[in-house]
Amino acid sequence: LQGTGSDVGKSLLVAGLCRHFSNRGLAVRPFKPQNMSNNAAVTADGGEIGRAQALQARAARVAPSVHMNPVLLKPQSEIGAQIIVQGRMRGAAKARDYQTLKKTLMVDVLDSFERLRREADLVIVEGAGSASEVNLRENDIANMGFAQAAHVPVVLVGDIDRGGVIAQIVGTKASIDPDDSSLVKGFIVNKMRGDLSLFDDGMRFIAERTGWAALGLVPFFREAHRLPAEDSMGLGAGRRATGGALHIVVPVLPHISNFDDLDPLAQEPGVSLELLREGPIPACDLVILPGSKATIADLAAFRQRGLDVDLIAHVRRGGRVLGLCGGYQMLGRSIADPGGIAGEAAYVPGLGLLDVETVLTGAKTLTAVTGVSELGAPLSGYEMHVGATTGPATARPFATLDGGRKDGAISPDGRVIGCYIHGLFADDRQRMAWLGNAASDLDYEAGIEATLDALAAHMASHVAINALWDIADNALSRD
Repeated sequence: LQGTGSDVGKSLLVAGLCRHFSNRGLAVRPFKPQNMSNNAAVTADGGEIGRAQALQARAARVAPSVHMNPVLLKPQSEIGAQIIVQGRMRGAAKARDYQTLKKTLMVDVLDSFERLRREADLVIVEGAGSASEVNLRENDIANMGFAQAAHVPVVLVGDIDRGGVIAQIVGTKASIDPDDSSLVKGFIVNKMRGDLSLFDDGMRFIAERTGWAALGLVPFFREAHRLPAEDSMGLGAGRRATGGALHIVVPVLPHISNFDDLDPLAQEPGVSLELLREGPIPACDLVILPGSKATIADLAAFRQRGLDVDLIAHVRRGGRVLGLCGGYQMLGRSIADPGGIAGEAAYVPGLGLLDVETVLTGAKTLTAVTGVSELGAPLSGYEMHVGATTGPATARPFATLDGGRKDGAISPDGRVIGCYIHGLFADDRQRMAWLGNAASDLDYEAGIEATLDALAAHMASHVAINALWDIADNALSRD
């Protein structure tokens, strides 16, 4: 599934198809050759991939693997990104340099794809960005370049919700090379609202102009917000959930990462979750500083907005603060990056709310964890970070992990907490300990499963599923 552009819903459609075919008893694997996202997940084989591919693996009822997303780009600045290859950091590059580098990564991409093919009845591939970026076609490893190299048929996805979907799809046909166009076997129009019959003529027009089969007009899936988002665009703006007695504020900074940590809170009826993109920190019960792919840069942005003064005032008034991963690092006395791991070599003062210091190093921690927090509740989650945090406050750790290792720090008054553990709030037991009387009987993980099943049924009702299977089957027969 390739798209006419970014955010047309490819990730969601792939997840729905993975669950559908898994429900039919098939061994299904998701695959995305190249992804760009700071929302990542730890895999069972000790690496990291895009969060969307981890969700797709869950939809397929298999453990996530580094081979499901062999190239992951994690933006560190407007022009550069960290490069993760088969789950491990290989370096960093600016956008222009990466265009030259990426053709060397096709070997890794095809290696991962072949590994998945050998263990599956069906591999569902998700492209990246737009299929018609002809200026980047020469060294492409994510869309038509991969499809040609791996002999994979293509279905094009357009987004009617953003308008101009006829031009999106017909324009793609007009833009791409005829050899690439020959790989496209059909199209899907996604995110339709209202009366589906109103676009019957549109579907016919696209089919006539492109020669591609119309494979589905998919209504907007309203429960999508219950699933982890791949891109920070999915965070929306303002409040995610309102009306609850417990008010939680999350400053949204430029390089926010692993923001699906917030999803369970957004679904709690007793919580008002406010995503703060501008303005001061309002009076609230809890401020959460989330993860960051560029902690020093995001700390500078935090100060530039004057939020450092607001946060100190919040604590002085008796408010609580939780720093997760990069947010934990910001809460300390200092952050040092002597080797320029996250950009230029730097040493900066932290917010000073925890008596700890962080030194960024090249080694990256990627591990699933379980244990018990100082709140007295069990926890489960994962760590994904560079750097080591030490100091007197770590003598009051937030968590004791299975095996005896300690994680995090707590201020003497107990109001400021930091830790490296992502996924805290997805564990119902830990979330209830944080929320107290504001907690509901929400079963977050069961809700994810129910939503994936509903998505699979949604796909089966509006997509020519058997035609998709025939397209894949015919391609295999030609191989």
